[in-house]
Amino acid sequence: MIRQTKQRKVLQDIFLKENRPLGVEEILSLGREQVTSLNQATVYRNLKLMVEEGWLERLAHEAFGTLYERADKEHHHHFLCRSCNRAFDLPGCALDHDNASLSGFQVENHEIYLFGICPSCSTAA
Repeated sequence: MIRQTKQRKVLQDIFLKENRPLGVEEILSLGREQVTSLNQATVYRNLKLMVEEGWLERLAHEAFGTLYERADKEHHHHFLCRSCNRAFDLPGCALDHDNASLSGFQVENHEIYLFGICPSCSTAA
């Protein structure tokens, strides 16, 4: 059993409140609003533990880097805002698995990212 620290509780609360994929810098910034002494090493250590225990999932994207989100969500895809660099969940999956691949290929998993400008950035422009 992994010990529940104040820092770990803060990180879990951030993921519950934000309910979307988050990058390390955003997690660190939000966490420091509650625990000013929170540092990057503590964030990375706790994220690693939360992934290992299955509470978080790690998403890798070549342009947006590593993002983390709660693992208890149903299969879904993501929207990445090119203006604020935030990620958002898209509900469900519109991909037809039976027709998504070439003959003879077996699809095991997939991830779809949509890119654009989020509503907050659209109204700010």
